[in-house]
Amino acid sequence: MNERIQGKMIAITGASGGLGMEIARHAAKNGANLILMARSYDKLEKLRDELIAKYSINVYVYGLDVSKREDVEKTFKRIEQEAGVIDVLVNNAGYGVFDHVLDMDLDDAEGMIETNVLGLITCTKLVLPGMVNRRFGHIINIASQAGKMATPKSSVYSATKHAVLGFTNSLRMEMHGKHVYVTSVNPGPIRTNFFNIADKEGTYIKNVDRLMIDPVKLAGRIVDAMITGKREINAPSWMNAGSKIYGLFPRTFETLGRSQFNKK
Repeated sequence: MNERIQGKMIAITGASGGLGMEIARHAAKNGANLILMARSYDKLEKLRDELIAKYSINVYVYGLDVSKREDVEKTFKRIEQEAGVIDVLVNNAGYGVFDHVLDMDLDDAEGMIETNVLGLITCTKLVLPGMVNRRFGHIINIASQAGKMATPKSSVYSATKHAVLGFTNSLRMEMHGKHVYVTSVNPGPIRTNFFNIADKEGTYIKNVDRLMIDPVKLAGRIVDAMITGKREINAPSWMNAGSKIYGLFPRTFETLGRSQFNKK
């Protein structure tokens, strides 16, 4: 039980399914109030009704595509008026499309950058002044192990997650002494509907099915880390160890791991 978030307001983007939904459930179980945002408003309504009935908390839902900056700004103004201050922001909204650069659709590339990077930055920028003024808050950015170690067919997705990690690490240093925590979450493949879009051919999910992360367990780790100085959450541990070895011996790692990397 994370008593630090009891009665606090937790905002989650991309909350209509997968990891975002499980973070919402864990936070509600710990007594937090919630602001849930996603494009699928009907799914948010069902989740809201479930959590209110089960935990008697306050839950606010907003239909939002974080890639649309004006909509994000309008939504966060509404949140301030209707729900109040945000104590923890979980930037979870994002998606990937796996393609070789030669076959890539530039619309897909643009969409990933606008959602995964610019959307995350916009949401953070809008909540940060209030957190700094109150000297209390936590920004949690869902990045990826792909942001530490790129693989074939994930060039743009990996680039967006490298950007998220760079932004997060810089922001953490900027917030030092301001009592605003900043955490990156760097998971490997999670058992969610992410791959319905990312893996068009279905080959990658078949190859890594037994290695996939349980979103319920990962969500529990994220909620347990809320309002703490946790720098990173990495999962699974063996994949994070691989990314560290890659940083030290990139040529060797790429050579030895080529067959594994090409399983997408």
